[in-house]
Amino acid sequence: MPSFLVVLDVDSTLIEEEAIELLAEEAGVVDEVREVTLRAMNGELDFEASLRERAATLTGLGAGVFERVRERVTLTRGVPEMAAGIRAAGGAVAVVSGGFHEIIDPVAEALRLDFWRANRLEVRDGALTGEVVPPVVDAAAKADALREWAAALDLPLARTLAIGDGANDLEMMAICGLSIGFDAKAPVRQAADLLLDERDLSAVLAVLQLPRV
Repeated sequence: MPSFLVVLDVDSTLIEEEAIELLAEEAGVVDEVREVTLRAMNGELDFEASLRERAATLTGLGAGVFERVRERVTLTRGVPEMAAGIRAAGGAVAVVSGGFHEIIDPVAEALRLDFWRANRLEVRDGALTGEVVPPVVDAAAKADALREWAAALDLPLARTLAIGDGANDLEMMAICGLSIGFDAKAPVRQAADLLLDERDLSAVLAVLQLPRV
């Protein structure tokens, strides 16, 4: 049984991109969506409302868009090293995202993550409807996921670490044993226990005093 748990945000943390913006590029609405994303990450907009607003702009995109977008996703530097180091030290690695299972699932499987959870875009008759399948993974749901996974591993919250960059990560960061703001927006910079500003997640190993493997 793992002795500690590390939970990461996905968009702009585990991966370099914001998946919703890659999808928006396919729909020709990236500037509009990027502005809403930034305001949500800075805590200026309710996340669920902002997610639904952005998803609505994708109405009518063919479901084949997911495969095209997955090909454009890039892992943040240091992710494989971080995951391997945590596993070698007896830890578990999970991700929870306001992004989408359709993009995250292959990434999580390739990294052999212990748990992952995200939103799902509704598809009907081969096209996106512009709706998000409930329940929405928002800030509260991220905290709930961290609690659930810690309980499944029989770990106290003090043995958990949360890593994120935007306002949607604040609730899980408030309940974990150690919170790390990764290249973080203002709300997270004010709340996190530690800040990592270089975009290299292998630095998490040094924070935890773990060797690279």
